[in-house]
Amino acid sequence: MTRLAALAALFAALPARAADPPVVLDGKDGPGKGRHVVLVSGDQEYRSEEAIPQLAKILATRHGFKCTVLFTTDPKTGTVNPTINNVPGLEALKTADLLVIFTRFLDLPDDQMKAFADYVEAGNPVVGLRTSTHAFNVGGKKEYARLGNGSGVKGWEGGFGRQVLGEKWVNHHGAHGKEGTRGRLAKGQEDNPILRGIKDGEIFGTTDVYTANPPSDSTILVLGEVTETLKPDSKAVAGKKNEPMMPVAWARTYQVGGRPGRAFCTTMGASQDLEYEATRRLVVNGCYWAVGLGEKIPEKSDVTLVGEYKPTPFRFRKSEEWQPGKTPAELLK
Repeated sequence: MTRLAALAALFAALPARAADPPVVLDGKDGPGKGRHVVLVSGDQEYRSEEAIPQLAKILATRHGFKCTVLFTTDPKTGTVNPTINNVPGLEALKTADLLVIFTRFLDLPDDQMKAFADYVEAGNPVVGLRTSTHAFNVGGKKEYARLGNGSGVKGWEGGFGRQVLGEKWVNHHGAHGKEGTRGRLAKGQEDNPILRGIKDGEIFGTTDVYTANPPSDSTILVLGEVTETLKPDSKAVAGKKNEPMMPVAWARTYQVGGRPGRAFCTTMGASQDLEYEATRRLVVNGCYWAVGLGEKIPEKSDVTLVGEYKPTPFRFRKSEEWQPGKTPAELLK
């Protein structure tokens, strides 16, 4: 055995390090004071490890929510890596008033999947961003296969995405990486509290519109106008892509267990999407509504960025390109 091979074998045999305690941001003053939000990052393309920390900072600093922030983490190094199926700290869901999830096709160990299953089967509030419509990819005869995107389990058809949020993975509707999304307020929903402080056309994101057909019990809030480019002043694409437009944000009541719960979902929310004030406001207002504070949504909620925020373009990356060497605590600085 070569020296290099011997070293590799040695490191492979080392036990996983104990997980560091989750990062918790104590809420300052605001309507969310006393409410606990657990935010989970774990997608491999849209830089949720950038978006989720900024959203947590806004919720804690501007609105008073206590925020526990969790990531897909390498158990050997304690660093964030969205290509690894491991989210330590999910016991925090036992005391959560709201789950904000931004994961993609995760196949987590049973004890971690159980934390999600227990949470939603108790009817607790959920806010889902972008790829959370296909948050899990648990198949076969695994215990929590019912949460997987392709689930055919009775009562769980379509998995977590369809049964909780209202849609699973279907397809890209806009041209991925070429056409953006402009939010158009759904007719009759202009006075919905989730849209408070948001004007028609203000919502924007560089992510493309997903194909989505939420169930009839959903309240469609925002439709996605496909734009010719990734610039906010871009013209709308002419033709069938916008006739009609796809839903990109909706709210609903779900029930997969003993009691019903609230869910707000938007197929927007990538790190670059959150550069746009109205898009951040949509998500923050959705959090208020989901946790039962709809009447407390400000006329124009403060979504000023907290600290430096320089999101990077979305794309799939090799594992070593994902914030190499950065721990959850470092991402929350």
